[in-house]
Amino acid sequence: MSGEQVSDEWAGWRRRVDLEEFHQRWVRMEASGHAAHGEADLIEAYRPASVLDAGCGMGRVAIELSRRGIDVDGADLDDELLAFARRDAPQLVWVSGDLADVVLPRRYELVALPGNVMMFCRASDRGPIVANLARHLLPGGLLVAGFGLEQRADAITVGEYDAACVAEGLTLEARYATWQRAPFEAGDYAVSVHRLPAEHRSGQPWRRIPSQVLPRSLFGGIAAQKPRRVRCGRCRRGGGR
Repeated sequence: MSGEQVSDEWAGWRRRVDLEEFHQRWVRMEASGHAAHGEADLIEAYRPASVLDAGCGMGRVAIELSRRGIDVDGADLDDELLAFARRDAPQLVWVSGDLADVVLPRRYELVALPGNVMMFCRASDRGPIVANLARHLLPGGLLVAGFGLEQRADAITVGEYDAACVAEGLTLEARYATWQRAPFEAGDYAVSVHRLPAEHRSGQPWRRIPSQVLPRSLFGGIAAQKPRRVRCGRCRRGGGR
């Protein structure tokens, strides 16, 4: 799997990066005491009981959230990246799926997109990804996304992202320039926090459950699934996946 199933931008990143070295880079950073979990720090600050790490990649953020006692699942499409997540934390649920249409058997208090998902996905997938992830939120839940703001003509903007959120009934609660909550001043990176109204009644995302996606609470975890799409990017302001 080389990334073409996600987008040309993602395929280019995959060609440039040695995955084992990338994984070890974060291991070394943490071992040396460097701050490597800005995304988890911000997510934890909202005190969610349950989190979906959408575009979990190698699982770095999800694994850290689990260490902090948060009930977390990860979803991604890149088989090679998910292999790292399953190796490092086989006790967690790692779901294979395209974020634009994957259907999970539960909803969450917070859905996180901490890995440049919206920057690396195809432009045509942006709206469907937001719509599908909004359906996986519990009423009053949060959608938290961090992504780079590039200069290329087809790059996503905060305006486009906000419009996709508004279309799903989400309202902007906060926007930062970094995962450490630096003020956003129209720079080259944004972390956006949108909330679903507490009274919102979205369609149940478990209306259909693909055969490879089973609820952990009923079946004791998902030991091996065949991933279909990665949505994990490499965030300069927070970290890789």
